[in-house]
Amino acid sequence: MEQSRVLPAGGLIPDKYLSGMFYGNGWVAGEDLTKAVEPATGTELGTIALANADTVASAAKAARGAQRGWAAMSADERAAIFLKALAIGQQFADDIIAWIVRESGSARAKAAFELQVTLKAIQLAAAMPHQAQGLVLPTTPGRVSLARRRPLGVVGIIAPFNFPLYLAMRAVAPALAVGNAVILKPDPRTAICGGLVIARLFELAGLPADVLHVLPGGSEAGEALCSDPEIGMIQFTGSTGAGRMVGQNASRHLKKVSLELGGKNSIIVLDDADIDLALRNVTWGVFLHQGQICMSAGRVLVHEAIAADFVKALGEKAAALPMGDPSVEGIAIGPLINQRQADHVAKVVKESVDAGATLITGGKADRLFYTPTVLANVSPEMSAFREEIFGPVAVVTTFADDAEAIKLANQTEYGLSAAIQSRNVSRAMAMGEQLQTGLLHINDQTVNDDVVNPFGGVGASGNGSAVGGPANWEEFTEWQWVTIKGEAPAYPF
Repeated sequence: MEQSRVLPAGGLIPDKYLSGMFYGNGWVAGEDLTKAVEPATGTELGTIALANADTVASAAKAARGAQRGWAAMSADERAAIFLKALAIGQQFADDIIAWIVRESGSARAKAAFELQVTLKAIQLAAAMPHQAQGLVLPTTPGRVSLARRRPLGVVGIIAPFNFPLYLAMRAVAPALAVGNAVILKPDPRTAICGGLVIARLFELAGLPADVLHVLPGGSEAGEALCSDPEIGMIQFTGSTGAGRMVGQNASRHLKKVSLELGGKNSIIVLDDADIDLALRNVTWGVFLHQGQICMSAGRVLVHEAIAADFVKALGEKAAALPMGDPSVEGIAIGPLINQRQADHVAKVVKESVDAGATLITGGKADRLFYTPTVLANVSPEMSAFREEIFGPVAVVTTFADDAEAIKLANQTEYGLSAAIQSRNVSRAMAMGEQLQTGLLHINDQTVNDDVVNPFGGVGASGNGSAVGGPANWEEFTEWQWVTIKGEAPAYPF
């Protein structure tokens, strides 16, 4: 397999860095190497170094030593570094988009949007050092009582492959901004666009040595992050199965844990919905990035009065979606991340069809490409209804009334995102009040993030914690209570 130059000379990631990892403030070669591969073509993009437990331990110790000096820097100094990183990201926008497209299999429109929200996350983080960092509490006369937010120390961040740049940066940027040091472990499948890009942005922006480490790695590195005594918190985004293990391991060592996990999200289409707009929303929510998004619409719940026409039209829209190499302009459906995921999608579709679901369109695989698929007549007993597919599959189930729609939407262990399509906003909001979900969108689809909002799920979708917007101070700092008196009191003994 020939190695392909992804970016022109002078790009954000020089070739010499592709066989290393960002250790503190420099690039070091790794002993354990793996190939970065383009899912669409199988082309080798470079060589990635993988961290092990010893690497994590060494990085954590260095990060803890550097964190105090970083937190002691003035707000102006810290903010300036984020603003410079923002400018560098804008300067190298085309390079970054190219990495996202080729390494993660993203369509260019999705990659461009991912960069946009990533830069917004950096911009918002730049403001955090100048924000209020505590409260003045009521107390007795002669005493000042304060509650202030303080950095946790070192934050370990484990990021996924599907929105690799943004889902890492949305935690890295605010964690750094409030005075923590960070160790980021990107998914090895997207270690460049989800890891080395972030390292380069902050390296070029002048972040002090050892405040940020980017260490691609597998389960050994993840377990080391969860157990290392120098690391005070783990922020994990990924599958529910892996999240459960991370939560158990980190909690055993009394670390703060933020888990943003999978979802089996429902988009409910009521009988009074604008059908054309509902179809557009469903198609986007189901098929964006091949359905490989935690917020993807894993269930399409359609009122039985409009179901026949709706399913027919959805099948036609799905069949017309252009599929192929996402680096080609106009492609909507790219490859799945690897063969294991492609096999999982095919397995769930086959099981459900065998159990009685109707295959309206799709259901075919070509290497890592899986044709946009619509399954109708899906019942709650079928695996397509129960399992997170993480593929381009619309799972359609009908309902007779609002109560049944609510029951079906809540018939899952997950609780991340939900959406309702209706011309009657009051009706939709009344239904939304009864949905067990961390995110709710009326007259929109399930895949939404404005960066300024708290983002998190409940149940098997997370532990109720959230990142983003006002939640960042809560997640990446801890409270300290401080009282001040002019003179110590004379206690009785």
